[in-house]
Amino acid sequence: MLRRGLFGRTAGFLATLGLLSVLAGQAVAQVETIAILTPEQGTDFGWNQQAVEGARALGEKLGLEVVVASGLGYGDIRPTLRELADDGVDLMIAHASGYNSAAPEIAAETGVPVAIVDAPNTAKPNLVADYTLSGHEGAYLAGVLAAKMSRSGTLGIVVSGEPPAWNSQTRGFAQGALDTLPAIEIRYSVIGPAAYADAAGARRVTEAVIAAGADVIFGQGNGSTFGMLQAVETTAAPDGGKVWFIDIIGDKSSLGSDHLLSSVLWNLEPVYTAMVEDLAAGAFGTRSYQISLADDSLQLLKTSQIPDDVWKTVMQVREQIIAGEIEIEPVFDAEAVREFLRVSAN
Repeated sequence: MLRRGLFGRTAGFLATLGLLSVLAGQAVAQVETIAILTPEQGTDFGWNQQAVEGARALGEKLGLEVVVASGLGYGDIRPTLRELADDGVDLMIAHASGYNSAAPEIAAETGVPVAIVDAPNTAKPNLVADYTLSGHEGAYLAGVLAAKMSRSGTLGIVVSGEPPAWNSQTRGFAQGALDTLPAIEIRYSVIGPAAYADAAGARRVTEAVIAAGADVIFGQGNGSTFGMLQAVETTAAPDGGKVWFIDIIGDKSSLGSDHLLSSVLWNLEPVYTAMVEDLAAGAFGTRSYQISLADDSLQLLKTSQIPDDVWKTVMQVREQIIAGEIEIEPVFDAEAVREFLRVSAN
């Protein structure tokens, strides 16, 4: 049985009789403890950290107990899932596409509901829910920004793999850049099939993309993005000037880099809140969960590096997207994204 506190448990205040929390105007009794499972430590300013922070924010808001199981890697997590179920967790959030086979299996075995990513066809009412998140709207804005800030007319996209979330953002970024400057060139490079923590590889690949003419890099990775940032900080653009870096999911501003132009920020707390609401209402597993510009769960980071006139233009585009005047299709398939980039290059 899992020892309490083994994975860094954060306890909220629970009402003593009935363990009730007030959510959306109704009393909720069946959700007392949630667990968030991540492949890497929650210190990457990205995929893992935002999930952990989102779960903790939910726990604090609703008085839920939160178990953080981080650094689990990408192997078999069935033993961890079983331990969490035995310990009385009411919802397990398996925050990695590599977990979307094991988690539903253990949910069926234990009866404890799970949330998974990148597997919408495996949803089962009151047992398995999918949250294949797509930041394509924010990535479109990042593409607009990159096209406005590029001096060379060449952008780079460097990714640590090709999971659905990364693919949809690649497509959104490219569409935004091309809609802004149709003649712009885009260099696309994959570090490896699952190089999420490969900072050294990310640095080498990013340096190569810069050498190919890019002066703005849109980087998608977990720990690997630190290597991308190192590359832009130490490698000059073809004109000898600064290379800009646009990050995803988290905010690395605290690192103090003057090469960080922006980031497509994700806020997962509303997503996890919706899961708990649905679980309490008996609707868990009947819909997928999304992030969007409209509810600010998806935002573009403004830094001091962005000129005011450029930011004004980007925010005008944001309003057009929210109003439905610009449509951005979320494309999750890697080959479809590659084909879009190939056609756009001709």
